[in-house]
Amino acid sequence: MPFIGPWEIALILVIVLIIFGPKKLPELARSIGDAIRQYRQATEGLTTPPPATSAQPTPAQKSTDILIQTAKQLGIQTEGKTMEEISRRS
Repeated sequence: MPFIGPWEIALILVIVLIIFGPKKLPELARSIGDAIRQYRQATEGLTTPPPATSAQPTPAQKSTDILIQTAKQLGIQTEGKTMEEISRRS
């Protein structure tokens, strides 16, 4: 497989400059850079595992935690009981 040498790269750049002109060249380079960045971000998402679920509790978990905490402060045993049983005793 032949490699592209410095003369070939220079020839390609001259052809691109002739086709697009000096005013469009920065815009073309910027759009190519954006495309490469988006490609890397997309492929990075495929190799890294998905982020863990949110560590913040949901409102239902918060109310359950508050109920258990209040029951323990009142001396109600919470082990092995459903939330309904705990709330009936308090």
